[in-house]
Amino acid sequence: MPEENELDFAQNEDTEASDVKKKKNKNERPGEITRERKRWGFLGIPWTFTKYILTNKKLIIETGLFNSTENEILLYRITDMTLKRSFGQKLFGLGTLIVYAHDKTNPTLEIKNIKHSREFKETLSSAVERDRLRMKMRQSEIVDNFHDIHDDLDDGDF
Repeated sequence: MPEENELDFAQNEDTEASDVKKKKNKNERPGEITRERKRWGFLGIPWTFTKYILTNKKLIIETGLFNSTENEILLYRITDMTLKRSFGQKLFGLGTLIVYAHDKTNPTLEIKNIKHSREFKETLSSAVERDRLRMKMRQSEIVDNFHDIHDDLDDGDF
């Protein structure tokens, strides 16, 4: 029998997804929840070619114009988040979200100078919890499994 928290998330999942402001975009990805762009300097002008796209299963980072790179972090691998806002960022309504994950290419990801940083953090946090429930995982399982792997390698027991 599912726990009460799981039922609450399952019942509220549709409501939360519909509450998020979604832009209808020809480049929209399947399951896309929201997207943000890195802003140039403190002025808040989106003259950079870095996009952060949140879907229901992963956080995607697209960089570049002529040569582009796309990197992704699976949501259930995200372990913690920190929101930083300098004085200059506060003046222009920007913030930097630092995401910590068990990911080889991006163990610490800085999502710099984005508008609606607090809303993006809350949306990401909700999406991470929903994905963990979907995968039937808890953060302690991810951390424990990660440490067990390294403990096994350190012991030399192959």
